Amino acid sequence: MAQSIVLRPDEGEVISDRAERTVRIKAGFDAIAVTATRYEPGERGPDAHIHHGHTDAFYVLDGTLAFELGPERDTIRLLAGSFVAAPPDLVHTFRNDGPRRAHFLNFHAPSGGFADYLRAMRAGEDGSWFDQLDPPDDGGRRLSDGAVFGPAEGERISVGRSSVLLKGTGDSSDGMFFLSEATVEPGFPGPPPHVHRELHDLFYVLEGTLILHDGDETVAAAADTFACFPPGRVHTFSNPGDEPVRFLNFNTPAGWENYTRELGAAFAGGGAPTVDEIGRIASRYDFQAAPT
Repeated sequence: MAQSIVLRPDEGEVISDRAERTVRIKAGFDAIAVTATRYEPGERGPDAHIHHGHTDAFYVLDGTLAFELGPERDTIRLLAGSFVAAPPDLVHTFRNDGPRRAHFLNFHAPSGGFADYLRAMRAGEDGSWFDQLDPPDDGGRRLSDGAVFGPAEGERISVGRSSVLLKGTGDSSDGMFFLSEATVEPGFPGPPPHVHRELHDLFYVLEGTLILHDGDETVAAAADTFACFPPGRVHTFSNPGDEPVRFLNFNTPAGWENYTRELGAAFAGGGAPTVDEIGRIASRYDFQAAPT
């Protein structure tokens, strides 16, 4: 069984750290690769390209990124809190053409060996084996096949006084990736300790302190903490504090959006769910409560 990962701010495997950019690998599984990147003004990503076998997605943490997407290479400038998903064969590239530094998360699901590709580039080795290709002559897939959501945009679901903003779903990733931006109220109990059979469950804290339970260990995850719980790893989360906590929850494969919608429908009247009620609904998906 793969071990869980909990990384504080500025932790992770450094691929590049120079004046114009920093790239750190946060997770590098077959199912998903996650990097955290700093781009100074004027820094550019790779030339426009496609991937045949995986979805490439982005979440802007601060600053502004300009994306070129789709057959027409439409330029879309996105602020902090924005999300982009480019499913297989959708042309994309990105750059920081703004006046300020930008930080963003990048997700490849499944990874296609993206972490090893970055290591090869760092070492000056051949990376032509990686699933990254020039745009096709027909321009590739339509922009509407992917996802582009600005700050506070997405499908909003309320659960008591907590809320979830669905930004990345199976519809925009060919079933490969899910991402939500959650705000949980003070006292939110979270689900019971549990495991997933196939799903990699990942978190990135945006504001506040989220309590993560990794087996028997408890972690107070402050802003910019990253965590990944692979299949079979017992975990849960909660917010016992006095202030709301805002965080990203993302996983692969997609499908968790259906649990979120069902939970929201069950508590649309405003009441907060209990641990057992959360577990009962989640158990209809890739979720198994751990023995007590």
